[in-house]
Amino acid sequence: MDAAFTEEQHEIRRTLRELLLKRCGPDGVKAAVRTPPGYDQELWRELAGRLGLPGLALPAAYGGVGCSPTELALACEETGRAVLPSPLIATAALAAPLILALGSARQREGLLSALATGELTGTLVVPGGQLATALALTGPNDGGWAGGGRAGGIQARPADDGWRLYGEAGQVLAGHTAEVLVVAAHTGGYARSRTLLFLVRAATADGPDGRRDGVPGLLRTRQTALDETRAQARLELREVPAELLGEGDGDEAAVTAALAATGVVAAAALAAEAVGTADAALTRTVGHVKEREQFGRLIGSFQAVQHRLADLYVRLQAARSAAYYAAWSAGSNGSGAAGADGAAEPGAAALALAQALETLRTVAAETVQLHGGIGFTWEHEAQLYFKRAAGDELLLGPVHRLRARAAEEAGLFAGGAVRAGADGGPGRSGPAAVRAPEAVDV
Repeated sequence: MDAAFTEEQHEIRRTLRELLLKRCGPDGVKAAVRTPPGYDQELWRELAGRLGLPGLALPAAYGGVGCSPTELALACEETGRAVLPSPLIATAALAAPLILALGSARQREGLLSALATGELTGTLVVPGGQLATALALTGPNDGGWAGGGRAGGIQARPADDGWRLYGEAGQVLAGHTAEVLVVAAHTGGYARSRTLLFLVRAATADGPDGRRDGVPGLLRTRQTALDETRAQARLELREVPAELLGEGDGDEAAVTAALAATGVVAAAALAAEAVGTADAALTRTVGHVKEREQFGRLIGSFQAVQHRLADLYVRLQAARSAAYYAAWSAGSNGSGAAGADGAAEPGAAALALAQALETLRTVAAETVQLHGGIGFTWEHEAQLYFKRAAGDELLLGPVHRLRARAAEEAGLFAGGAVRAGADGGPGRSGPAAVRAPEAVDV
């Protein structure tokens, strides 16, 4: 493994940082999240058209830049630094990799180039808030997370002209604006129960109350989220026309494998993004303690404050290293930590995400506290970091389940598999199973 970045990778980071410093300050972020889309569409078009951001990890044959997950992670670190509200993660780390992995030649040629240039945005629709499970980050994704034929999921049935989808999904990233929906749905009934992925092409016309008019039977509503910079939506599908992602009758094993591989890339990108956000929060905090006086002295001169900041810096650097390693492992072509088939090292992405989320949570909390009274106000940007930390862990955590899954994948415990309990806490399986948060740390 060569840990040094190339000049091209440094240039991607420099260019993106300069642009976001000019166009995406805290006031700009707060203004963008209050628009119906939830992000600055003009800035997104510039990021997509000028820098090719959503196509960084897509092959050049489909209009992408042809880079690896490492470049995508570096870009996400910079967007995280600016707490940029955008459909980048939903499009580049969720929808596009699944279409690339499973789509037919017609579907790839018709969608990927438009996603790579920002002409279209996409997202993954998973019912029941089970995104982390579907991506195999907090547990195996071969269970009934897509509904399993029960209420609360999305059901698919064949029709004369394709498929029809019926059901509901909440907490869908950028779900109210995405033009391409990759929908996980259950089909086959009890006899041939399986989970497959379907494509829904949604229209872009704005409707009332933040809703967007789509294909017949599709209702999309933007939800109130703790982190406004990570827009989420509730989707209601009533006999919505769809097409199967891929060819033939669909292969559930291929779907679960593609979702797990997508989860590795998404976890690395989100870990890098969390590191960027934590870095920005720590930088602002250090600047504040160098200027703020208390008891006739700069508060940064107090040894207790210096120790706290030093501890945060060490945490941040460790999380950054883990995120970079996870991105490299996700894009490895068979050397180093990856296996002979190019698969990423088991658990590396989940561990990196767990460490990054935990670091961001700690840094954001210290940022609020060390800023004193102003850190609790709506006007100050500290609340952006704190809400991003809490929102990301609600979406893809909690941290102890990410670590438990990584331990299970790596086979660390010979006596029994470690898995999360039904209540979200650490569970036990077998006599030698142990509590995951105490057994696995990064």
